[in-house]
Amino acid sequence: MAEEIVNRIAQSKLKTVDPGDYYPSGKRIQLDISQWLYEGVILREKDFRTALKEHDWSSYEDTFVALSCTTDAIIPGWAFMLVATYLGPICRKVVVGDMELLETEIYRDVLQGVNFEDYRDLPVIVKGCADKPIPQNAYIMLVSELQKVAKSVMYGEACSSVPLFKR
Repeated sequence: MAEEIVNRIAQSKLKTVDPGDYYPSGKRIQLDISQWLYEGVILREKDFRTALKEHDWSSYEDTFVALSCTTDAIIPGWAFMLVATYLGPICRKVVVGDMELLETEIYRDVLQGVNFEDYRDLPVIVKGCADKPIPQNAYIMLVSELQKVAKSVMYGEACSSVPLFKR
């Protein structure tokens, strides 16, 4: 008689965490403020304020926005803060930086809402291949939280994982 094939992975207590499951939908936008600078490099306060007042902000509604300046302009800190006063009430998140920083900050917010107690004293594997653009820092934040509660943390797939931590 042939032996029955047993799926030991399905029977184990191993829990898989897919960072892609936490990826919030929504448009991501890089907003370059140099468009509101004189010749792209000089911030004239009155002109800057006028340009912001006249700008159509409706296209940023319910988006995630990364503010930057692509020119070599010297931008005072209040300039980004002023832009944020227009974006804050309508967008979901605004940061000063690139798109990777934006994704990292989005994940920071999302992971704060995860109940990691669900993984207490269990072996956990963090799925490595995601269909979404997961920033490396999101993996770091995830393993940091899992390490506090999980029995062990691995990375990859159940059939070929890399051990990261074991209590």
